[in-house]
Amino acid sequence: MSRVGRSPVAIPKGVTIAVSGRDVTAKGKVGQLSLTLAEGVSAEVADDQIVVKPRDMSKQGRMIWGLSRNLIKNMVNGVADGYKVDLEINGVGYRAAVQGQTLTLQLGFSHDIIFPIPEGIAIKCDKPTSVSVFGADRRLVGQVAANIRAMRKPEPYKGKGIKYAKEIVRRKEGKKK
Repeated sequence: MSRVGRSPVAIPKGVTIAVSGRDVTAKGKVGQLSLTLAEGVSAEVADDQIVVKPRDMSKQGRMIWGLSRNLIKNMVNGVADGYKVDLEINGVGYRAAVQGQTLTLQLGFSHDIIFPIPEGIAIKCDKPTSVSVFGADRRLVGQVAANIRAMRKPEPYKGKGIKYAKEIVRRKEGKKK
């Protein structure tokens, strides 16, 4: 039995949930998201909560039960509050700027890197060395942040590159004379 799947998902105020068949749709102040559940599980709304249950106790239904519940929880939290990932840029001359629907990164290459901002994502640069990625879809926010970080990963000798705000880069000692 799934311990995660058994607990219901609370629906906060300002969020509306619609369940039709296997499709679950959530609308909130941040945006609207939808999810198609796997065949082995079903969801229903009762008393400001969403309850996810397996259709039968088959192996597939039990395996996907807790995952489906957490996907719905992430969707509800995303449309209610949104998700945010902060990135820091370290290095001499390294900086970022948002221009319309593109993020321009100067990362020590001979050219600027132009990163198109996907739909449903908002990127802010409060300082030239900090980037904030915000959106309702947790998976998309994390993927966009990972794609930006992959442009220039932090290197262990001087710490130059793009890193997550909470990430700790283990530094190595340079060569000795």
